Amino acid sequence: MTDTFIVTVFREALGKVLLVSAPMLAAGLLMGLIVSIFQATTQIHEQTLAFIPKIIAIFGMLVLFFPWMMRLINDFAGKIFGNLNEFTFIKLALVCLWECFS
Repeated sequence: MTDTFIVTVFREALGKVLLVSAPMLAAGLLMGLIVSIFQATTQIHEQTLAFIPKIIAIFGMLVLFFPWMMRLINDFAGKIFGNLNEFTFIKLALVCLWECFS
């Protein structure tokens, strides 16, 4: 297992995290901007007015994008578990277990 391999796996994991979280973050950002503009124009400064629409928007995006997010995570997990033979610490642990129980 080389440094390049570790960096590649870590970079891909971070990319998946950003992709999975992006729809909820974008919905929260957009809803916060809309509520802030509404509060600035009407001069109503209520904290729950900003919080509740964000929660509803984030939950709606979670429901809408959940199948895509699970497919993305499942593909990444399958790729990681499919390449377990490339992780040397896993090889060592499996060899030790095999010798202990043989």
